[in-house]
Amino acid sequence: MATIVLGVQWGDEGKGKLCDILGSGADICARATGGRIAVIVTVVANGVSYDFQMLPSGLLNPSTRHLIGPWVVLHLPTFFEKLKKLQDQDIPDIEQRLFVTKRCALNLDLHEIADGVHEDSLGGNSIGTTRRGIGPAYTSRAERTNLIVADLFEDDVLEHKMKTLAKQFGQSHGVNKIDYDVENEISRLKELRGKLGPFCIDDVEYLEAEQNQNKKLIIEGAQSAMLDLVYGTYPYVTSTTTTFGGVMAGLNINRRKIDAVIGVVKAYTTRVGEGPFPTEFSDEAFADNFRHKSHEFSVSTGRARRCGWLDLVLAKYSHQVNHYDYLNLTKLDILDDFETIQVAIGYKNPETDEILTTYPASAALLSRVEPVYLALKGWQRPTTHVRSFQMLPEEAQGYVRLIESFLGVPVKWIGTGPGREDIIVKND
Repeated sequence: MATIVLGVQWGDEGKGKLCDILGSGADICARATGGRIAVIVTVVANGVSYDFQMLPSGLLNPSTRHLIGPWVVLHLPTFFEKLKKLQDQDIPDIEQRLFVTKRCALNLDLHEIADGVHEDSLGGNSIGTTRRGIGPAYTSRAERTNLIVADLFEDDVLEHKMKTLAKQFGQSHGVNKIDYDVENEISRLKELRGKLGPFCIDDVEYLEAEQNQNKKLIIEGAQSAMLDLVYGTYPYVTSTTTTFGGVMAGLNINRRKIDAVIGVVKAYTTRVGEGPFPTEFSDEAFADNFRHKSHEFSVSTGRARRCGWLDLVLAKYSHQVNHYDYLNLTKLDILDDFETIQVAIGYKNPETDEILTTYPASAALLSRVEPVYLALKGWQRPTTHVRSFQMLPEEAQGYVRLIESFLGVPVKWIGTGPGREDIIVKND
């Protein structure tokens, strides 16, 4: 039986913490989509911070097995670097519990160079990618020119595809004018494939057998709904699908065995990179103070995240795309000190004064809309480490109830601190 965990906003909502908690009762935790940097999550347990970059965040649970699915683009040096870091943190038996499908495409150093060249060429109109090659890797896959893991074990295929890709990227991106040595990357891939071999499996056969035995699966989506290639704030999105549809494309999940789709939503809103953000704080000093209070800096790149009030228009649209059964509201405690808390419940077109009835497909229009805010009284009392919904301040309970009412989805988990145990399970 499968539970799917997806991000509601623009990412960094805290999916890893919930996957870790749910994973304690699961047989398998699988990552459906994502790239080298785009899927990084952090879990704090017993005062120790564990960063899961590409690797499934449920690895903390020693009884679960973990699968990296075929829509992930795999950067082998990063894979082994992060694997070693987790091993050094004494997570047990990782090598026996972690599997990689042979259908994964590769995220090459070649892709990383091309990503940087492309972003530079856009100047002030850049997308704001992490410059780690994820977009070019997915482009190569769509163009049917990329390598998949299975190709690593065929010398002729590996060398032919790598040299063809290098020539193609040299012509289209000017990579041949940059310090890139295709023979060096081929040599490194041949070295790493020996280490990767023990992790490789046929994911279709593996998951089919597990589902036939009614094993419990936790599936972790990458990034979040608003970065989806189709339903996100295009073109300021990632290069794959990060919604429910991406999970079904990224893993051979039996649709009849899906128990629940869970949306993880932050108690406010953040995003990294360029693109429209209607509820973003306009006062830079206020935004900077909020950012430091909430530790909103990218774990992978150190970039400051853009911050703003909770946008329920966005969250409702995300629900319309993914049809969540339950919500996990994270980082509620970050709002503890505010006298007044704003929540966006509508958008107004400033040119017509029209209240929009749908979430705009146009990024240009979305960048012009004015949020319609509902002002709520803050609770101004600490909620950090609170473990019971009834023990939350009345105003904090009202904040949760507002979200449930507006979206028509029950909030089942509420994050009240950075620790693994700082979560309320709300069962009413």
